[in-house]
Amino acid sequence: EKDMVHLAKKILEKSKRLGVRIHLPNDVVVADAFSDQANTKVVDARAIEKGWMGLDIAEVSIKKYSDVIMQCQTILWNGPMGVFELEPFAKGTIEIAKAITKSTENGSYSLIGGGDSVAAIKKFNLQEKVSYVSTGGGAMLEYLEGKDLPGIQAIQTED
Repeated sequence: EKDMVHLAKKILEKSKRLGVRIHLPNDVVVADAFSDQANTKVVDARAIEKGWMGLDIAEVSIKKYSDVIMQCQTILWNGPMGVFELEPFAKGTIEIAKAITKSTENGSYSLIGGGDSVAAIKKFNLQEKVSYVSTGGGAMLEYLEGKDLPGIQAIQTED
């Protein structure tokens, strides 16, 4: 999204100052149309040609993200890797979901949050293999940021 490039650059700069690593995709599956019948190819994530759109992560990114996930003790997943609803663009999401379930089996705590993430984990029948599934994606993130949520405030003020 062109109007978000400035914000993305600010986040990357701040993360660098704070010593926080942000893992961006190396390679992506691109398509010339938003369709499961589209022409597709794998390209460098920084070299998507005009007329093509990135609709999934590809093999190098899948491996990189899976390796990072296997090192985590706590995993918060909010958002699929690609357009998992269309078969040609589902692999990244499936493989990351499998990495999360494997890490959970090895003792990590995994929290899946948000409508699309929940839909993905359920579509691939992996919801029983993670620690917790939350349907409140945006609200969950705001709560983790420390913001007051109206529903919680209402419950607390009734006491």
